[in-house]
Amino acid sequence: MANTKFGIQAVSENNTKTVVKARNFTMVIDEPPSLGGNDTGANPVEYLLAALAGCLNVMGNLIAKEMGIILKSYKINISGSLDPDYLFGKTEEGRAGYKEIIAQLEVQTDANKEILEKWAKEVERRCPISDNISHPTSLKVIVK
Repeated sequence: MANTKFGIQAVSENNTKTVVKARNFTMVIDEPPSLGGNDTGANPVEYLLAALAGCLNVMGNLIAKEMGIILKSYKINISGSLDPDYLFGKTEEGRAGYKEIIAQLEVQTDANKEILEKWAKEVERRCPISDNISHPTSLKVIVK
């Protein structure tokens, strides 16, 4: 199969609110009041976690089917912590992104623990979002 290209278009509505178009969908990105926003949408780092959850869901179901695992229920809880002081220029120590992200996959199935561990490793390995988070990806920011 050939490579598939995805893209979005975004417009800044104010200093914290961004409206994003992806195909026929609109997403609103904003910050909570504690970070200077108006809370009209999830913030960028929450969208990153949401993207990971969506990807783990798709891959989890796909790989379960491949392995003959029946998922009676599948819940994904993801959390991470980052340092807002770095984001706001109060320190140059550390980094802007998440220090660690923990994804907990809660499944109800008849599969045993050993099979579920193999399943989870394969889900993580094949999920494009976990791959992008776990490995350096080339990024070029260009001003037009």
